[in-house]
Amino acid sequence: MAPKLDTSDPQVARLLDLFARISLTGQRAADTIKNPKYARALEQVIVDLRLDEQALDAKTGSMVVVAASAGCELPANKLEYVVKRIVSKDLKTTDQIQTACQYVAPDSVDLSDAAAFDAHCGVGVHVSPEACREAVVQHMDAQKQALEEAGGWPKMSAIMAAVRAAPAMRWANAGDIKTAVEAELTARFGPRTAAPKKKAAAPAAPKADKPKEPSVRPDAMFEEGFLASLHKPGGNPQKHEYLRDAHLKATNGSVVTRFPPEPNGYLHIGHSKAIAVNFGYARFHQGLCYLRFDDTNPAAEEEKYFTSILETVRWLGFEPYKVTYSSDYFDRLYELAVELIRRGLAYVDHSTADEIREGRGGPDKGERKESKWRHRPIDESLQAFEEMKQGKYKPGEATLRMKQDILGSGNPQMWDLIAYRVLDAPHHRTGTTWRIYPTYDFTHCLVDSFENISHSLCTTEFILARESYEWLCDALDVYKPRQYEYGRLSIEGAVMSKRKMLKLVTGGYVDGWDDPRMYTLIGLRRRGVPPGAILSFVNQLGVTTNNSTIQISRFDQSMRQYLEMNTPRLMMVVKPLKIVIENLDDDFYLSIDKPLHPKVPAMGHVTVPFTNTVYIDASDFRLQDTKDYFRLAPGKTVGLYQVPHPITCTDVRTNENGDVTELVCRYESGPSAPTPKTYIQWVAQHAASRSPVRVREVRLFHALFTCENPAAQDNFLDHINPHSREVLHDAMVEVGFYDVARAALEHEKQAAAERMQAAAKQTEAALGKARALEAEQSAAHGLQATHSDTVGKECVRFQAMRVGYFAVDKNSAMSLFGDEARGDADDIVLNRIVSLKEDVGKAK
Repeated sequence: MAPKLDTSDPQVARLLDLFARISLTGQRAADTIKNPKYARALEQVIVDLRLDEQALDAKTGSMVVVAASAGCELPANKLEYVVKRIVSKDLKTTDQIQTACQYVAPDSVDLSDAAAFDAHCGVGVHVSPEACREAVVQHMDAQKQALEEAGGWPKMSAIMAAVRAAPAMRWANAGDIKTAVEAELTARFGPRTAAPKKKAAAPAAPKADKPKEPSVRPDAMFEEGFLASLHKPGGNPQKHEYLRDAHLKATNGSVVTRFPPEPNGYLHIGHSKAIAVNFGYARFHQGLCYLRFDDTNPAAEEEKYFTSILETVRWLGFEPYKVTYSSDYFDRLYELAVELIRRGLAYVDHSTADEIREGRGGPDKGERKESKWRHRPIDESLQAFEEMKQGKYKPGEATLRMKQDILGSGNPQMWDLIAYRVLDAPHHRTGTTWRIYPTYDFTHCLVDSFENISHSLCTTEFILARESYEWLCDALDVYKPRQYEYGRLSIEGAVMSKRKMLKLVTGGYVDGWDDPRMYTLIGLRRRGVPPGAILSFVNQLGVTTNNSTIQISRFDQSMRQYLEMNTPRLMMVVKPLKIVIENLDDDFYLSIDKPLHPKVPAMGHVTVPFTNTVYIDASDFRLQDTKDYFRLAPGKTVGLYQVPHPITCTDVRTNENGDVTELVCRYESGPSAPTPKTYIQWVAQHAASRSPVRVREVRLFHALFTCENPAAQDNFLDHINPHSREVLHDAMVEVGFYDVARAALEHEKQAAAERMQAAAKQTEAALGKARALEAEQSAAHGLQATHSDTVGKECVRFQAMRVGYFAVDKNSAMSLFGDEARGDADDIVLNRIVSLKEDVGKAK
C-alpha cells in the first residue's frame, strides 16, 4: 500500500506548490509525489525548462505529467525534448507522448532530426471523422459475410481493432473510430438495443419486479477504461532496442499475460478478478496467457493447491497456454543472481532480520543505513553465495540482497531487497536439490521476462514494486515487461484472509474450504454459483485503479440477474402436503407439457405426469381463509401450474395433534368451474414416471456472520451466525429434474471440449501452427487438461419456482454421474445458490 502523504512535510508542500504551477493539483498531484521516480523526473523537467513560469493550461500540464511518467528513465535531455514538443502543441495525445518516449530512448536516436521524430510520432497528422468513417466502411465491406453471420454488433470491438491497426488510422482519434463503427453498424444492422417486435398481448396482472438481465457487454471491461488504454505489444520501453526485437519475434507480436498464484491455499472470490483480467485480456486480443505457479516458498506449498487452482481456472472457462512453475527456472535464476553479483549490484549479507529491518529505518521510520556487508568485494560475495547454495549457512545466517538505492530512494521497494534466502525445506518438484530459494521480488519480474510477458497485470498493492521490477530487468539487461496495476476485489461481509479462513475451517465453524458459506471459489462452485455469473459480476464492476469492496447483497443480486435468464425452472415443494383428488380414478394419467423457461424457448420443454395424487407445498394451504389470501384453503379453488383445470379443497385430514396431513380436493373440469385467482406449484405421484424426485436434504445458506464487516472486528469469530445453515428434509421436485440434469451434464462436457479446442486455435493464431505444436509439446510436463476438471454435480442448476435457485451438492449419489447406488433411487442433496428476490405477494 502506498504511504500516506504528509502534507505538513516541507518537501511535500514544496512539490505540491511546484506541481500546481503546471495545473497539476489534487489527488493526481498527491499520487505523483507518492511515486518518487515519477516525482523526481517531473520536478527536474519543470525546473530545467522553467515550466512553472509559463502558465500552462490544465491539459498541457496533464500531458507533461504523462511524459514524466512514461519517460522517467530517459536521460534529462531526451525527456526535455519530448516535453518541449508537448508545450509547443506538437504532441497532443497520450498515445503520441508514449510513442515519443519510446522513440527517443535508444542511444542511436538523433534528436536533431525533427522530421524523423515527427513522422514516427504522428506530429501534424490529422485524421478526420470522415476518413474514419470511410475506413470503417471499407473494412466492413470486406468482411460483409462474416459480419452478417454474426449479426454485426457482436463484432464491434474486432472492427475497431482492425480499423485502428491500419497504418492510415494509426493516429486517428479512438472516439472518432468508435463513433464511425457504431454509426455504420446501426445503418446496416439496426440499433444495438433493437429487438424483434412482438404482437400486443392482453394486459397481465401486476407482478413483483424480477431481476433484469445485465446490459453490460461481455467484453466491456476490455473495450473501455483501464484495460483499453494499455500499450500494444512491443510498446513497452526497453533499455536496448534488440530486446524489443527479440521479444516481438518470440511472441509473433501477440499479447502475452500470466496468472501467477502462490500454491499455498485455495483461491477466493478476489482471485476471480485476476483470472478474468489476465486470461480475459489475452483472449480478447487473441493472445496467450500462462498459468504460472509461483512455487518459491516450499514450506507452504501442497499438491492439492496446484490441482485446485488449475481446476478453478478451467471451471471459470479459461485454458492456459502453458502451465509453468517458477521452479522451472531455478537454474536460470541462480545464474542471473551470480551475474548480478558480478556486476556489483548484489551482495551477500549476514545481518539478522532485525538488523535489516533497522537498517531500513525500523518501525519508527527513522534514518536508513547501509548494511556493513554492502561494500564487500565481489569475489567475496560470489564465494559466500556459493556457500549458501552448498548448505554452509542455516536459515537467517545469510541472504543475497540487491544493491539498489537504500539511502537515496523514498520507495521501500528500492531498499536493497532480498533476492535469495536459505530455507531448510524440500521442494515439491526439485526435492532437496536446492538449499537456497529466490524471493518473489527477484523471481517475479525475471520469470515474466523469460516468458516474454507483454502485459504484467497485477493489483495496486504492487505499485511501488514496479520500480524494483524494472530496475532488476535493466540491471541484468534482459527484456523488461510492463507492469500495470488495477484495483483488487473484496466482498464486505466475508473474510478473505487466508489466516482467518483457516481458523474457520480448523475451528469447525464451517465444513471445509469448499463449504458453500465460504467465499473461496471452490465454495462458491459447490454452492452452485455458475462460473459465467462470476465473470459477469467482474465485468459489471469494470476494471479501474480503485479497489472494489462490494456488499454481499450486491453480489447476490448479480447472481440472480445471471441465473434468471440462464437456468431452467422446475416445480419443487419444500414441505410436501399430500392431495388426493377425489373425482379422478386411481389410474388417471395426464401428460403435462411445460416450458423450462417461459422467456427462453430455447431451453425447451419437459413432460410431467398429472394424476389423482399430487403434493403441494404446505405454505400454499391455510386452515383459516382471509380476504387477501388467494391460495388453497377449505372450500377454496386454486389453479395448479400448467394443469388444464383448477381444484377445490373439499376436506382436510389431520392427525391426533391437529396437524394437517392430507387434503381432499375436487378437479373442476366442468363448464361452470370457478376461475382461480392464482396458481400454485405441485408434484404428482406416479411411480412409472419416477415421480416425484425425492430430495434427502435441502440446504439453505444464510450470512455466516452477524455483522457487516467481520474482518474489521477484534475477534471475528465472536460474530459467527449460529443459524447460517438450515437443513430441510423430504422435499420433492418434478420429474423434469432428470431431463435438466442430463442436459446440464452434456452441456458441461461439450463446453469443456470446446474450451480446449478454442485454446488450441488461439495458440495457433497467435504463434503459427508449427510453433503452437512445439509449445504444446514443451508444456507436456505441466498438469494435464481433462474434461472432468470442470464437470461436477453442481452444474445441475434450476430455479425452484417461488422458492430459490438450487444446485446439486457433491454429496449426492446419482447414477447419471456414475455413483454407486445408496438405495432404490438417487440420493439427492440440494444447495440453495441464492434466494429469489423478495416476493411482495407472498402473504397472498
